[in-house]
Amino acid sequence: MTNSDETSFSGRMRRYARVGGAMAGLGARVAGNRVLGLKLDRQAHADELRVALGGLKGPLMKVAQILSTIPDALPEEYVAELQQLQSNAPAMGWNFVKRRMQGELGAGWQSRFAEFTHDAAHAASLGQVHRARLKDGRDVACKLQYPDMASAVDADLRQLKLAFSIFERYDRAISTRQIHAELSERLREELDYAREAKHMRLYGRMLAGEPSITVPEPVEELSTARLITMNWLDGKPLLDFRDAPQEVRNAIAKAMFRAWYVPFYDYGVIHGDPHLGNYAVRPDHGINLLDFGCIRVFPPGFVTGVLDLYRALDTGDDDLAVQAYARWGFTNLSKEVMEVLNLWAGFIYKPVLSDRVQKIDETNSGRYGAEVAHKVHQELKKLGGVEPPREFVLMDRAAIGLGSVFLHLKAEINWRAMFQDLVEGYDEAALTNRQTDALKAVGL
Repeated sequence: MTNSDETSFSGRMRRYARVGGAMAGLGARVAGNRVLGLKLDRQAHADELRVALGGLKGPLMKVAQILSTIPDALPEEYVAELQQLQSNAPAMGWNFVKRRMQGELGAGWQSRFAEFTHDAAHAASLGQVHRARLKDGRDVACKLQYPDMASAVDADLRQLKLAFSIFERYDRAISTRQIHAELSERLREELDYAREAKHMRLYGRMLAGEPSITVPEPVEELSTARLITMNWLDGKPLLDFRDAPQEVRNAIAKAMFRAWYVPFYDYGVIHGDPHLGNYAVRPDHGINLLDFGCIRVFPPGFVTGVLDLYRALDTGDDDLAVQAYARWGFTNLSKEVMEVLNLWAGFIYKPVLSDRVQKIDETNSGRYGAEVAHKVHQELKKLGGVEPPREFVLMDRAAIGLGSVFLHLKAEINWRAMFQDLVEGYDEAALTNRQTDALKAVGL
């Protein structure tokens, strides 16, 4: 598909018609399965759905990444096919980029740069990055949003809601209402690059005392609501280090752990997208943390609930577990449902429940997690299902996503010792004050 076709009104209407047709076909198949006893071939339909969605630039790739970490929020066949959508979408051509840059910075925009590369350094779901050089010699990254992405996000979220509702007609183990609400709010926030610049400054502030982590700095005068310019950070992909010496892989894993969890336990903030493209490894094996669109600020009481659930699992305290799930936002939990949720929580918390050096998953594969997810899903289905609170979505995403990183690295660390060091002296009131001051400082 050409850029002009992709961004034209008629091209977008064809896109939505393809997606809508795919979803309508799924609805007909589900109805046939329920009413007529026809067999629903979920894999065949998942293939058709991927074909229908395959040319899209939009949020569905990010949605698929998040859904893959929630036990059977959608059938595994659907998530697998959505994950095959091209995450590096075809880049906008130079003529189109020039028009977009003029729209953001004005007619003389090129005079504000010493150099500006014509080809994108990276093209992703919502925008693309160009490397440039300022007249003072600084190398920068210019992240430019694709046109009309707000309508694309709205359309894709409507189709996602339809997919959820169709699946729930025959499987009510996981209510997706709050999941959809959380994804909708976070994805719409990602379209606001002025907000992302504030997130970037927030992370620079929160991680200022972490020498193993670098956060880019926005260039305010060259940033808008759909363009963010920041200093360029050099680094290598994490997968380049899979065969590095053990101490190197451990150092990278420790930096990643602190990049995600220092902000959470000190400020109640999580980076919700530990995707491989969102960080790079520095020459000294620290990391560059990138892409601050998907950031979640939690009420301090939620952070306390996360710690309480850890303590409940560590000591076998069922009463504390009930209190912790309530702080997470789960409501009306029976003892039986809580016991099932503890299966999933036990999997998530397992590395920090044992005081020894170990891999994040000692089976050295994702099979154990998949088995736990399947068991949780089946048991919840028997018990009538559960509605995960909105706060669950990105916490679960961060834990599983980081676990995948540590699995790639084959890191061997005493995760409990590192965790205990991080949360020692935790105080909810102190977190509240730090969070308030940090958000105010960056204008959030």
